[in-house]
Amino acid sequence: MARKAKIVRKTTETDIALEIDLDSTAPSNIDTSIPFLDHMLTLLARHGFLRLAVQGRGDTQVDDHHLVEDLGICLGMAIGQALAEKTGISRYGSASVPMDECLCRVDMDISGRPYLVYKVKFEHRPTGGFDPALVKEFFKAFTDHSGITLHINLAYGSNTHHIIEAVFKAFARALRDAVTVDKKIAGVLSTKGTL
Repeated sequence: MARKAKIVRKTTETDIALEIDLDSTAPSNIDTSIPFLDHMLTLLARHGFLRLAVQGRGDTQVDDHHLVEDLGICLGMAIGQALAEKTGISRYGSASVPMDECLCRVDMDISGRPYLVYKVKFEHRPTGGFDPALVKEFFKAFTDHSGITLHINLAYGSNTHHIIEAVFKAFARALRDAVTVDKKIAGVLSTKGTL
């Protein structure tokens, strides 16, 4: 069964169309109108072994907050839909990624219970005009709408770009592990019988 989803979200602040295919490594097509976020989502697709198609526009003349948050909402909803009943998935994923001077670890549980632990601090702020504070907003929206428990912990680092890149790459690799189907798992990996 294809693990795909398409989400369209239109509000007075944003207009987003997002498609995901968890089992395709075909090239992604990402245009959020925020170049730095395009770069991060491209990394997510590449390191997560998935395909993303994203078109996003928003009231970025105010700032990028609404669009970044709504993109997190859409990604969370899409992954939730693509996983459907979560049959056979490994459920847990963990990854540590070094990026030059920084090291980030991400752990996740596709549990049906949204929760975010985010321990990332930046010594230096904007990178390419992008506000690093929005990274937390993106992942908070993602967890709330995917039902995933997500822990993002920066061990150390100083370069803002490197830190955010390590976060997205570690997230991608943890997600890749968590959504992998294991033939040994009958139904869902829970003693409750549901996730």
